[in-house]
Amino acid sequence: MDLQIDHVQVAAPEGCEHAARQFFGELLELKERPKVGAPTMRGGCWFHVGALEIHIGVVPDFVPAEKAQVALRLQTVGALEALATRLEGAGHPVRWNDGLPGISRLFTTDPWGNRVELLAHKEPPHA
Repeated sequence: MDLQIDHVQVAAPEGCEHAARQFFGELLELKERPKVGAPTMRGGCWFHVGALEIHIGVVPDFVPAEKAQVALRLQTVGALEALATRLEGAGHPVRWNDGLPGISRLFTTDPWGNRVELLAHKEPPHA
């Protein structure tokens, strides 16, 4: 079987689109992908990261995911540190974590309290 991850869905409350575009689009610099078909009627928005997508989906009785998370990898530790500064400047908490050898990583939250992990290899990974 040849499986690949196509997208990850992150739950958000109704009316989340503006905040999603600010956080995922402006702060994280992800490109928005137009929604097509029936999903256009359900609210939310979609972003892509290379060939993968993050879908922000509206949940009427929304509760933030405090453990489950989307993890995004940056190319360099310097880029991760710069993003941490932007996140803090925009009022998003940044909590650094040194639990993985060779990885610099932090946790933050999206505008609705869902946990987001951001990481970079301290040295380029070996192929």
